[in-house]
This record gives sequence, structure tokens and C-alpha cells, in this order.
Amino acid sequence: MRNLRPLAAAWLLATALSGTAWAQVATVPIAGGIEVRRGADKAMRVEALADGILRVRIARGSAFDEDASWAVLPETRRRHAKVAATADGFRTASMQVAIDPATGALTVRDAGGATITADAGRGVAIDGRAFTLAKRIGADERVYGLGDKTGGLDRRGGDFVDWNTDVGRFTSSTDPLYKSIPFLISTGGAGGAYGLFLDNTWRARFDIGKTDPERLTMGAPDGPIDYYVIAGPTIADVTRRYAALTGKAPLAPLWALGYQQSRYSYMTQAEVGDVTQRLAREQIPTDVIWLDIDFQDRNRPFTVDTTAFPDLAGMVRGLRAKGVRTVVITDLHIAQASDGYAPFASGTAGDHFVRDAAGQTVVGPVWPGTSVFPEFTAAKSRAWWGSLYRNFAAAGVAGFWNDMNEPALFVPSKTMAPDARHRIAGDDFGPRTATHAEIHNVYGMLNTRATYEGLLKLKPDERPFVMTRASYAGGQRYAVTWTGDNSSTWDHLKMSVHQLLNLGLSGFSYAAADVGGFTGGASPDLLTRWYQIGAFTPVFRNHAAKGAPRAEPWADGPEHLALRRAAIAERYRLMPYLYALADRNARTGDPIMRPVFYDHSALTRAGCDQSMAFALGRDLIVAPAPTPESPQAYDVCLPEAGWYDYWTGLQVVQKPVEPAAPSPFPPAAPDVRTVETPAIARLPVFVRPGAIIPRQPLVMNTAEMPQGALELHVYPGADCSGTLYADDGTTLAHTRGAYLRRAVRCATDSEGITVTLDAAQGRFKPWWREIAIVVHDWAAGDASVRRGGTTLPAVTDARARTATVRLAYRATATTVRFSRR
Repeated sequence: MRNLRPLAAAWLLATALSGTAWAQVATVPIAGGIEVRRGADKAMRVEALADGILRVRIARGSAFDEDASWAVLPETRRRHAKVAATADGFRTASMQVAIDPATGALTVRDAGGATITADAGRGVAIDGRAFTLAKRIGADERVYGLGDKTGGLDRRGGDFVDWNTDVGRFTSSTDPLYKSIPFLISTGGAGGAYGLFLDNTWRARFDIGKTDPERLTMGAPDGPIDYYVIAGPTIADVTRRYAALTGKAPLAPLWALGYQQSRYSYMTQAEVGDVTQRLAREQIPTDVIWLDIDFQDRNRPFTVDTTAFPDLAGMVRGLRAKGVRTVVITDLHIAQASDGYAPFASGTAGDHFVRDAAGQTVVGPVWPGTSVFPEFTAAKSRAWWGSLYRNFAAAGVAGFWNDMNEPALFVPSKTMAPDARHRIAGDDFGPRTATHAEIHNVYGMLNTRATYEGLLKLKPDERPFVMTRASYAGGQRYAVTWTGDNSSTWDHLKMSVHQLLNLGLSGFSYAAADVGGFTGGASPDLLTRWYQIGAFTPVFRNHAAKGAPRAEPWADGPEHLALRRAAIAERYRLMPYLYALADRNARTGDPIMRPVFYDHSALTRAGCDQSMAFALGRDLIVAPAPTPESPQAYDVCLPEAGWYDYWTGLQVVQKPVEPAAPSPFPPAAPDVRTVETPAIARLPVFVRPGAIIPRQPLVMNTAEMPQGALELHVYPGADCSGTLYADDGTTLAHTRGAYLRRAVRCATDSEGITVTLDAAQGRFKPWWREIAIVVHDWAAGDASVRRGGTTLPAVTDARARTATVRLAYRATATTVRFSRR
């Protein structure tokens, strides 16, 4: 903290933050920022936690709300950037913060003076405990985030509510849904991209230019007025800073990236055996089998129906011996049963259940019948919940599925009463009792936290795998997620792409949508296309409802089976690329699946309909038809010329662009297009010029060691680079240096191309002993290849336009030169 002492002098301001008249106002320096105070009535603190991250807190009276958060860890909130005073606020290395002395409005600008975000009017209106924050929003701004809400990728013009809700058969206009992630990203403003994160667990509301097209408002009926401004200038900068603020997702086990087969429900142990045998017989790579609630005794969590599953532990061991993991569901509702049901008995003895306003245990109907609900706001109750996994963990169950955790009850309100009482004990909150109205939106996240921490305690060196339906900001630290009970329609396929993209921008990079749709039954073409798209999404799970038509890959006959098998197989060949993206996500927060404009800003305003297009990392663009049910040809916009077709390895044929009519305005973006005609046998996928994509030989699951060479596919172009990453795939040894991470680069000149593998980082020895470097866009003719002073035999393919060389793997820096003869 420096140079803010002059701001300790009193300011005379005209209006209070709420619009009432100010008296004497003191502005004083605090660590990393300033505090503006009007006597004992109103106060605002603006602090720079880091260069690019501002925290804004507003007090309704003389005292601020408790400095605590379920989303932002204490050590993060205590950090501060170096700041310097200005006449009306302060500045950091990249931001200028100003408070208008006439209105109290906050404006944040970049170092060059361009406005990043600014309050509309006085910025905040307070009505008792309720509040509304107002920001100006420019005509060119587009808004993303808010988790898995529907209504399109762009949130502009929408009005959204955060209240975790179990919604079956949701539509594109359904709101609220399962998650509450009160974070949004705006792009297109004068100061570049920025984010707003409202850290308030109550029933918050966001009006993004719907009521007033020039105003974005957000507020809640109660709770802290505590929000963050996250500067860009790029959308990637904002996403990474949000991940630094709320926590990055830990690296998932490698098997979690494999194909996962599920159904509500596989009813017996014999049925599980039949399905897994069919998967193997049909040569469908598979890593996970899921068990839904019917494997349990009377739908009671942490039990097994021993009639239907007479030897669950033996089944799990048998599947694991074949390389297939088992994930089972453990809903959070505990049956109120005094007939020896151990979770209810131990939970009652330990006083681990939520109480109502009268002090009695909350009860409600769910799948097991009358049920009670754990008190996840108390550290001791979370520890008790985690201990319930002991038997399943000992049996070798690999992962757990926390469903119904909004929490969902079979009552008209769909959840417990808002005046139910939660006892907060632990974390950085002071001990107190909170109503369910405050805790509801964070309850599912705390459920997954209890599961995650319990699994770590039971198996301290094994990466936990937890799937959740409900969550809150920061929940990515504990669980992967999925979009809930979707439907088997083309509209839901398209909707799922938008939901997964916005989840990735909201911190949840590991996200899935039920392939084929949960309810209704997909047509053969729809199911096949969903498999093809699902193969390029972060978590790849096929799941269908009880009573719905079968949706396993062999449904609909041999032709569709062949296409679905090919899609799944391609994912396994691409596993080294996926795993490197997962490693990068753990380190930076970059989503695995992301909007096409995340890395390629030229596509922000490209002329094509990109409503189904998405990127897998920065190097692959997947471009299904924007109207996926239509056979009509469509244009695909690419960020620049020279992109490659993933399937052929050849550069794409550009569509001739007709001259535009004369206009005084410059084009919005370079118009590089190719044309696609929908065909069920082809999902268009394109590769960035300059990408280096690692691929491996096909395996039947990630436990199987690939036989053969690791392939490095080099697509010449600018910024030619890629990354190799490997570790043991299951333990936490990678956090102690047992990993391999290696940068790969290429440089092209008139005589050929040079490929360089930097020295390997980490001490893990990978499975590959040989590397095959495949250079694409190789002109006709032989190639002379040398590594140091050694000439290596090369194979060229005139039709594929490739040159390939195989070399023994070395961990030291290696340079390979391809020269044209």
C-alpha cells in the first residue's frame, strides 16, 4: 500500500450510494484500495486483490457484512495488489478506479483510459435488505456465463434467476435451472472483455439489457453486497482470473475423459455384465459404467440391493480387471428409517440433519420415501457424510454421483422451506444459524465438497471423481457436472452446446450433457450426431431415462453402430491432446471446450451462423450445422486462411466470397469461409494452422497401454506449437513432480520445416518409446530428415500430403529437420 494518504481528507459528495443526500464523507486508504464512508450511514470499499481483480463491498449501515465466502477462499480475499492514489480513486498497473464525487458511481478504466465497466446512475439501490446494482452496457457488448442456463450462448437481452431447481423436461426458456453461478463475462466494450461476479448465495436476479437495453442489473433480496470486477482485455484473461479467484478444477483422473456408459437404470448385476460384454464384443472403447438409484436397497443411499446385485464388490473388481471403472449414485436424502439403516442412525446420533424453524428435523418425500437432509454447512457433518463412503471405496468403486442436491423434494415448492435452519460451523464464517433462503444455492456445492473431502480422507493419494447436478461458484473445486434431465430433441442437442460452453466459461470445464437426451428417445440420426459431438466434449456420457428406448451405441443397427464406434474411437486416439488440455485447465483455468472466439477474436463477429460451432482447445474447431436437423448446406467461418480438415489432413477449400456492396464501414471480421453439406457420416472438424496435435494408437480403455508410437501431427502455420502431457492418470503424484510436460514447436522456411521438442519437465516416464512426427501439407516429393547428424528414413504420401518419420523417444531437447529434396 502506498501513496493513498492524501485521500484521507474528507470529500463533500452530493448524493449517497442509495440516492439520499450525503453529509461529510471521508475517503480513507485501506490495503489495496479505498473506503468511502458517509458517517454511520453508508460505506463502500473498493480493493484490488490483484492487478485485474477488484472487490467491491457496500455496507447498508456503519458495518459491512461478514467477510466470508463459500466461493472465494480466505487466502485469496486477503491478497492485495500494489496501488497508487489518483485524484478520484486509485490505479493499479493496468486499471484506473474512479468514484464520481457527485453520484458515488464507480468507473473502472484500463491503463489507456478506455472504460471497462461503469455504474449506471448511482450504481446501487438499497431497499431494506434488498439491493440492486446497475452497470452501463454498450450496444456492442455480448454477455456470456451464468453456468448452464438455457436461452442461447449470448445472455444479452435475458432476465435470469439464481435458485437451484430440479426441472424435468426443461426448454430453451426455462429458468431457473440446476445451478447458480452468478458470474458473467462481457465482450465488445471499449475496454475489452470484463467479468462481474456477485458473491451472494440468495435468490439473485440478473437483467442483462432486457428491461433497459443500456443497463445490466443484478441484485438479491438479502445477503452481502459483495461483487468483483474482473478485467480482461481478452475473454481468456477474464476466465483465467475468475478461476484464480474461485479456484481451478483439479486435474481429473485420465479415465474420466473416456467414454462412459449409463442408464436409469441398469437393474441387475447380470444386466451390467451383459452391457459390458456387448461393449467389448462390439469393440467400443469404454472406461466407465454408471449405476443409478435402482442398484440400492429401496432407493436408500449407501445401500445395495443384494438380490439384484448379489456381489457388487466382485462385480466392481471384475470390471476393473477389464479396465472399466464403476461410478455409483449417492443422493443426499437419507431415508428416515429406524430399521437398522446405518446412515440415518449415525446421522441422528451425531445431530447431522437440517432442522426447521421450530427446531425439528426437516423431513420430506424423495426417492426413498420420507427423508432427512444432512447439514453440509457444518464441518463435522461434512466429515460424517464423507465417512459414509468407506465401504464403497473399499470395494473399489471409482467415483460417485451426487444427484437431487438442489436439494430436490417431491413437494410443490420442489425444495425445503426457506425458513429451515442451517447451522454454520467451520470455514471462515463465524458460527451462526442461517435460513435455507441463504443456503439453498450453495447446498449442492457443499454436498459435493463433503463427498470430495471424504474420498480424499479415505484414499489420500487418489484423485476423487464426483459428479454433481447442483452447484455454486467455486464448485468446480470439488466436482464435475452435467446439464441435467435433457430431452431427446435436435433443439436440446443445440442447447447442450451452449450450456457446456457457458459452463466452461463459468469455471466448470468438466461438464457433460446426456448423449442422446435423457427423456423421450432419440431418432437414429439424432443419437448418432449426438455421439459424434459428444466425442469432442469434456465429459462423454451416454445416459437415458427408465422407460426410454435404449441408447447404447448398438441401438438402431450396424450402420449407426459403426458411426458411433468411430466417434468413440477417435476420442481415444485424441486422448493425449485432451489430457494436455485437462492439465492446462488445472494450471490456468482455460476451458477444455470453449467458444470459437475464445482464442480466435476474428470470429467474434464473423458472418456465419456459428450457433453450433465450438473449439476444443485452441487448435480444433468443431462445426456442426447450425440447424442440425436440416440437410441444407451451410458456411463455416474460420479465423484465417490455411485451416486444415481434421479427417483428411488437407487444407480446406475456401468458398469464394462475393464482393460486398460498397459500404463506408469496414468489415466486422475477415470472411474466411468453407462450405459444408450435412451428412450423418461426417462431423466437420478443423485444425488450426500452426497446431501440433498428439494422437495415440487406439485402446479399449485408458487402463490399456497403447501399442506403437505416439504421433505428433504437425500442421504448419504461424505460432506453431503444441504440448505433451502425461502422468499415472489416477493418483496425486503429479502434484509432487511425477508428471511429464513437454513443449513442441515448429518453424517453416522455404527449404522445409524444423520440429523441436523441448526438454521434458517432470520425472514421469511416459508409455511411448517411439514418436512418429507427421508433417502435413508436405508438397509432392521426397523428404530428407535429420536429427542432429543422423539421417532418418522418412515416408511421404503424395495424396495425403504428409511426410512421416519415426524416432526413438528422448527426454532431452530434440530437433528434427525435414528438408525437401
